[in-house]
Amino acid sequence: MIDNLIDGQRVASTSDKSQPIFNPATGEIIDQLGLSTQAEVAAAVESAAQAFPAWAATPPLKRAAVMFRFNELLIKHADDIAREISREHGKTHDDALGEVQRGREVVEFVCGIPQMLKGEYSRNVGPQIDSFSDRQALGVCVGITPFNFPAMVPLWMYPVAIACGNTFVLKPSERDPSSVMMIAELLYEAGLPSGVLNVVHGDKVAVDALLDHPKVQAVSFVGSTPIAEYVFNRGSQAGKRVQALGGAKNHMVIMPDADLDQAVDALMGAGFGSAGERCMAISVAVPVGEETAERLVNALRPRVEALKVGPADHPDSEMGPVITAAAKEKISGLIDSGVDAGAELVVDGRNMSLQGYENGYFLGGSLFDKVTTDMDIYTQEIFGPVLAVVRAPDYDTAVKMINDHEYGNGTAIFTRDGDAARSFADSIQVGMVGINVPIPVPVAYHSFGGWKRSLFGGHSIYGPEGVNFYTRLKTVTSRWPTGIKEGAVFDFPT
Repeated sequence: MIDNLIDGQRVASTSDKSQPIFNPATGEIIDQLGLSTQAEVAAAVESAAQAFPAWAATPPLKRAAVMFRFNELLIKHADDIAREISREHGKTHDDALGEVQRGREVVEFVCGIPQMLKGEYSRNVGPQIDSFSDRQALGVCVGITPFNFPAMVPLWMYPVAIACGNTFVLKPSERDPSSVMMIAELLYEAGLPSGVLNVVHGDKVAVDALLDHPKVQAVSFVGSTPIAEYVFNRGSQAGKRVQALGGAKNHMVIMPDADLDQAVDALMGAGFGSAGERCMAISVAVPVGEETAERLVNALRPRVEALKVGPADHPDSEMGPVITAAAKEKISGLIDSGVDAGAELVVDGRNMSLQGYENGYFLGGSLFDKVTTDMDIYTQEIFGPVLAVVRAPDYDTAVKMINDHEYGNGTAIFTRDGDAARSFADSIQVGMVGINVPIPVPVAYHSFGGWKRSLFGGHSIYGPEGVNFYTRLKTVTSRWPTGIKEGAVFDFPT
């Protein structure tokens, strides 16, 4: 049974509710997870609340020193963490290593937190009156994270919050929690005081308990749009600061002048890496012009057919299984709906079976052509290894298609034309844009976040936006007695 982590110690849940953890490659149950009670969630919040005053008063340089040591431990144990991710999630080992790396980069970023928390100072804003401002910690913060990046997404949250002086309660996905526990214990090994980071496992009961708890000041969430909207509304109504990152339907526009080999390579990695279970996966290819579309589909077909699907520990695997049997069934159902709606299924990945892994949750890559914008395979986030080609007669139609979609997480354009690239970057209504870059996830010292129904709350995650989210601005105006006697002033101060 996987324990909670409260006040720096592993604590077994006393809940009578639990759920199994599966190995997606085999379908076997490999562990059990207790689903925490409201009382256990409250204990984690209380631990964080008790730890907050001392941690907030700890000099930023000392908080940064813990992050420096944490970063070194993440480097040392990266292979072990990646193996845990692969075992419970199914993604290939190299893909899992990349996840750890991108999460660790945020830890490197917050090693510079003393610089980022420096305030501003103005002398003599009035007669012998000085003014200064700084950013101060909020208190207890909460993170609710998804299955698809069990290590990276939590590392986008709590290192920033903790470096800023907050304490934290993490509620990770129930699907793949072991890497989360391993990383949290490394942070304590790095010197984190007890109670500053707590981990509670659970389902909606735990989520609601965190959203409603009066001592929680801020909530970060990454997941599907319906749940992001729910978290944002419930947390906001409870008076909390909320950033909730939701779903995506990421398009890649391929212009007639694009380097087609480069574009196909990009679509293969961005569409089928991690079995498409990425919020920044490219799931829609938009070739501009019929000739471009024909060349693209003809080039993609053999590549998708040759995709090497297998277990995470096989050295030749390019794509592993999806996370659960239910996910496999949902993805297969959406492929069925695309066929029924009249899209052309160029490559069908529904009937894949691997010898020795017949009970695993494997799908091959699927490629659709001649998809239209009213089909479910276009409107819905499939979150699986399915790439849809939607043909656009011209550039303006491609742009309008993307801007009309309810999601605005990520997008890309492949072109040699600087005018087209600049116009696309300026006019597209999407939060993260790639130009000849298929997955434009910002580096750690920028910030990650979409537009429209891909982000609720206005604050992007990590980077400068993350620091602003986990702190609040305080401005002090001061004057010390100088012997000046002005008497009472009733006009507005100037």
